[in-house]
Amino acid sequence: MKRIKTDVVVIGAGPGGYAAAFFAADEGKEVILIEKDKLGGVCLNRGCIPSKALIHTTELILEAKESSEKGVSFSNPKIDLKKLRAWKNEIISKLSGGVAQLAKARKVKVIEGRAIFDTAKSLRVETDKKQVMIDFDDVIIATGSKPNIPAVFDLGNKRIMTSTEALELEDIPKKLMVIGGGYIGMELGLVYAGLGSEIVMVEAMKDILMGADRDLVRPVKRKAQNLFKELRLDTKVKSLATKGKFVEVKCISPDGKTKTEKYDKVLVSIGRTPNVNDLGLKDIGIEQDEKGFIKINHKCETNIANVYAIGDVAGGILLAHKASKEARIAVETILGHNVSSEKCIIPAVVFTSPEVAWAGITETEAKENGISVKVAKFPWAASGRAKTLGADNGLTKLIVEKETDRVLGVGIVGKGAGELISEGTLAIEMGATAKDLAEIVHPHPTLSETIMECAESLYGVATHTISKRQ
Repeated sequence: MKRIKTDVVVIGAGPGGYAAAFFAADEGKEVILIEKDKLGGVCLNRGCIPSKALIHTTELILEAKESSEKGVSFSNPKIDLKKLRAWKNEIISKLSGGVAQLAKARKVKVIEGRAIFDTAKSLRVETDKKQVMIDFDDVIIATGSKPNIPAVFDLGNKRIMTSTEALELEDIPKKLMVIGGGYIGMELGLVYAGLGSEIVMVEAMKDILMGADRDLVRPVKRKAQNLFKELRLDTKVKSLATKGKFVEVKCISPDGKTKTEKYDKVLVSIGRTPNVNDLGLKDIGIEQDEKGFIKINHKCETNIANVYAIGDVAGGILLAHKASKEARIAVETILGHNVSSEKCIIPAVVFTSPEVAWAGITETEAKENGISVKVAKFPWAASGRAKTLGADNGLTKLIVEKETDRVLGVGIVGKGAGELISEGTLAIEMGATAKDLAEIVHPHPTLSETIMECAESLYGVATHTISKRQ
């Protein structure tokens, strides 16, 4: 068995793992990056990137349908699934190849295989041809997460999908049930609705997208109710069963009645679970929470001195850019720098129709934590640019500290919200006030003006709305 020594080992080559490996190499460390599947991890191969490719495609379809109101009509689209899949896979292939080239340029050694801890200072990698023993000074665990599917739903039936299978886009089911109204369920439900599936969404909670501000969710909910056949809230799925070419679903409605239906396919989207099995974490004493996520502190340190964990496997909000930020924090800690994630602002984006994005605290969180705030809202119906885009169902919202006017939270729902939220994130990080945002000149006509006018409305001087000075 071959044995090698290195400074840093990174397990997992997703957006957190390869970012950590590249940063450590840039800082002069000798690095080995281990990946048992494909470079880029879930995000690039089975998550963020392929889903956004499909979302873009279905947005084109929906915009074409809605364009008749503007005097432009198109015939019904012809969907070539083979070409659509090929285009999606080409994007993935090019980006994954780019990661490989960047690793090579940085002299990061990439090993394809499964990593298993031997001790807190060594591990073995099982490859197709051999085993490799690696001794290291520090290790960063970045193995990500996978879709959670309860045993009662896991029947071994290909008609019961998780997000992984849904993104393969093998066909367009005539009738599709989506279980779970979180961000993944909503995004993929809208994709399949745009492609022509009849969607019934079931959510056990009283509303969709429960982590987001209710003001921001309402436009998404209205659009979903328009595009889906049904949106059933406060409803639980009792069981799934294989019935020939269909999946039989039994649902329990809020009044306790059971309804039995058949669907061509079912998408289970009820959260994610960490990829921690077979790593040997218990053998070296790594502490995990009740759901299996690795426990870390604000420096991404585990309870073992030289072992770090970042991204989905460490819990918290499961976002690729959170993993990339934690990658930097972990490497900085290894380098001996004084860093922390405690006050780091992580924006969130849900790529629904319309998009939802927020950063900092929400109005609900402010109330729950007893923080005295002022709230400003600017409806996109008052935005000239939103009107020209047919996107006047949006809203920009500011949460401002009452005594200082410091911006504590920003929320946006509308076209391109994910691109706009970075200004809000910057404002919170830099300690900007609402007055700062109000006085920054924004180009006209743009959607970014809604942030300026939202801030202006706090002082009763927004040009395009009537508002009282707060």
